[in-house]
Amino acid sequence: MPITVGQDTAKTRRTLSVGDQSVAYYSIPAATEAGLGDFSKLPAALKVVLENMLRFEDGKTVSVDDIKAFAEWATLGGKNPREIAYRPARVLMQDFTGVPAVVDLAAMRDGIVNLGGDPEKINPLNPVDLVIDHSVMIDEFGNPRAFQMNVDREYERNMERYVFLKWGQKAFNNFRVVPPGTGICHQVNLEYLAQTVWTDKDQAGEEVAYPDTLVGTDSHTTMVNGAAVLGWGVGGIEAEAAMLGQPISMLIPEVVGFKLTGAMMEGTTGTDLVLKVVEMLREKGVVGKFVEFYGTGLDNLPLADRATIANMAPEYGATCGFFPIDAETIRYLRGTGRDEARVQLVEAYAKENGFWRTPDYDPVYTDTLELDMGTIVPAISGPKRPQDYIALDSASTAFGKFIAGLREGKDASANAEVRWEGEGGAPEPRDIPGDDGHHQKGWYTDEDGQSHQLHDGSIVIASITSCTNTSNPYVMIGAGLVARKAAEKGLTRKPWVKTSLAPGSQVVSAYLEAADLQKDLDAIGFNLVGYGCTTCIGNSGPLEEPISKAINDYDLVATSVLSGNRNFEGRISPDVRANYLASPPLVVAYALVGDMNVDISSQPLGNDKDGNPVYLKDIWPTQKEIADLVEKTVTREAFQSKYADVFKGDEKWQAVETTDNQTYDWPAASTYVQNPPYFQGMTMDTKKIENIEGAHVLALLGDMITTDHISPAGSFKETTPAGKYLIERQVSPREFNSYGSRRGNHEIMMRGTFANIRIKNEMLDGVEGGYTKGPDGEQTSIYDASMAWQEKGVPLVIFGGEQYGAGSSRDWAAKGTALLGVKAVIAESFERIHRSNLVGMGVIPFEFTGGDTRKSLGLTGEEVVSIHGLDDISPLAEVPCTIAFPDGTEKTITLKCRIDTAVEIEYIENGGVLHYVLRNLAKEPMAAE
Repeated sequence: MPITVGQDTAKTRRTLSVGDQSVAYYSIPAATEAGLGDFSKLPAALKVVLENMLRFEDGKTVSVDDIKAFAEWATLGGKNPREIAYRPARVLMQDFTGVPAVVDLAAMRDGIVNLGGDPEKINPLNPVDLVIDHSVMIDEFGNPRAFQMNVDREYERNMERYVFLKWGQKAFNNFRVVPPGTGICHQVNLEYLAQTVWTDKDQAGEEVAYPDTLVGTDSHTTMVNGAAVLGWGVGGIEAEAAMLGQPISMLIPEVVGFKLTGAMMEGTTGTDLVLKVVEMLREKGVVGKFVEFYGTGLDNLPLADRATIANMAPEYGATCGFFPIDAETIRYLRGTGRDEARVQLVEAYAKENGFWRTPDYDPVYTDTLELDMGTIVPAISGPKRPQDYIALDSASTAFGKFIAGLREGKDASANAEVRWEGEGGAPEPRDIPGDDGHHQKGWYTDEDGQSHQLHDGSIVIASITSCTNTSNPYVMIGAGLVARKAAEKGLTRKPWVKTSLAPGSQVVSAYLEAADLQKDLDAIGFNLVGYGCTTCIGNSGPLEEPISKAINDYDLVATSVLSGNRNFEGRISPDVRANYLASPPLVVAYALVGDMNVDISSQPLGNDKDGNPVYLKDIWPTQKEIADLVEKTVTREAFQSKYADVFKGDEKWQAVETTDNQTYDWPAASTYVQNPPYFQGMTMDTKKIENIEGAHVLALLGDMITTDHISPAGSFKETTPAGKYLIERQVSPREFNSYGSRRGNHEIMMRGTFANIRIKNEMLDGVEGGYTKGPDGEQTSIYDASMAWQEKGVPLVIFGGEQYGAGSSRDWAAKGTALLGVKAVIAESFERIHRSNLVGMGVIPFEFTGGDTRKSLGLTGEEVVSIHGLDDISPLAEVPCTIAFPDGTEKTITLKCRIDTAVEIEYIENGGVLHYVLRNLAKEPMAAE
């Protein structure tokens, strides 16, 4: 991105010499000397944003008053919600969210040609890296063939997408693709792409140093904040605008300080710590805020643990969880193979410009909370939300309560304890009374002819997966040591447990092999299945057919345990209803016992070769054992070797052929990539926002409706609207792949919107899945109802509860909503990214005021809704909403319009942010021949 120099901030430009390097930079202390304000007490995370203002101050997009507002933020006690224009240094994508983003860019090239503009204007101005990590699925597991067979199936399923991405790599400047089988985007970013301090040439050709910043099309982009790189997830729509030069409009955030003290105790892991942090911050309420970690505890916290905490910022609701630069940051950069000159620059720049965490670091925060890490105990979270923290010794009890509540149709927390009783190892299978008085029996026969009985709580998936924990060598080495000790005692996974190991990068395999631990993991079923997001995003693959049949025939509550960051309903597997997050070592332990009803903190996991009970403490490694192996096997050379040819890919990737055309030749028969309708028929004209008149309700939804509920990523059946669409096009169910893989086809994604198998529309009684009432009052799919209402020219609205749109950053949750004809979403509160995505697609978010909720208003979904005051709207204005009830009565309530900034009004007037960008680019003159 070209660096501009404002008249006032030119005074803040300084030169820094480090070794043989000499670079310019924008000095925050110099800004104070220039009279722009005292910034010494700002948190480091906010100083990164301030530096961005200094560098891009032009008197227009960024003004001197914007810069001064940061000094006022400190004097006002950590609050000054001024609108600013922020420009990140780069953009990170993964293929599930990246494919639709590149589809949009390709469609914008077609659109700008139709508007008489230059297609070359549709080109990233900032560096963009897309990592293909979401497409590998665990079809094969538990054997040495698993990795290669899963890779082969990945290419079979996704070749259309890979041809398209290779075209994009050729067609667009500043756009690189990291091929399949390399790793997870956030781990690749942390271990290789991120630099902590970035450098680039300005318009005069002089090298300028500045903080490494980014936005990503995945909510867990936040992981890199562990390395003091400010980044967060945005929808693909917002990312596309950013890469095309559009600044991100945002309010100066509040920053919550999280003080860490003490040190972790023996027997605990970074995962245990982060699960407690998630619980505390969710309870605190940090949606839309930065969280910055500080305190003496950071001196005892490896960067791998910091990255684990930063990764789960979406789970605690924050924009990011930031760790300032300190000696541990420098150690990590050097240890992961970064260029030595860059490492020296990071340290010198941080100390020179006020980003270095000193022993007395204690800035102004909006609010604070504190945790002594010495109080952390082993824990898991679940069965439906990451913030549902459970100490390990209470896990079986909590599961019993959950089952009791589920069977009685009540909130599990209100029910008495229900637990298995048994002696020795895993309890004997027993019949479980169901709510109909019958017994739940889950007998199945495996391929060896052995009979087993499943029951509520049987663990059918145990997966070491996800960037959250596989980026952390301490927990990965720990898992390997648990496997080694278990194998030595003769323990192995239970036969009904589908085990898998999907590391976030090839470096993990390198150090597991170097430590001779992979063979131990293999011995108990944790064979390598691929490098990428698997179970964590629903790519767990099918369960063995007899197991799936037993679960569904007898309505059993099967469970999964995974080392991931998400466990929302319907996400992990359609056969699994209770999902738990745990550290990799605990995932191994749960695979050995195969049952959530067992208290693994005190009951035996099984018996050794001599028939003696084996307890968790018998196979748990010490911190010294783990640290010694990490020191020995996790080397700078391993990182340098594995990332030497990161963009090259294997022979399969190199063999993918594509065209050199400037615009994409959309294949008419493709069921993966289609030209979306957003820009077709578009003109240069915009129109004022219109009031919403006579809208009907498409869905009436509850609290914590996640983007997984709105736009699921996993598999779907042939009976769904998306499945019927593919069947009509002669695609067999075996080739359906997943919603996530088909995000380049709007026809699939429209049909998959609000189609999660666990979503509950309160317009219907006791019905799960993507259903509603159509114009005739009869139950039908949400997609079919939408099409029927749109044919009648009737606008639609969605009602929701608290934390609407929590979870992943997926833009299709907003795109699908818009394409279904929804003009407004009315909820009690919104998660940050989804609110922004809705605005970016021209859908207006509204929040209830005055204590009103869908429940207090007695809404049934039969109402007709009109919202006025939109034709002269201002940011965050309150507007009247008239609700006409079926009995003829009307009630007018006040809604808060969550169009938060002035530029967002322009986005809505244009029909969305991409339309806004496209029209502006079309106005620019054609490039000279």
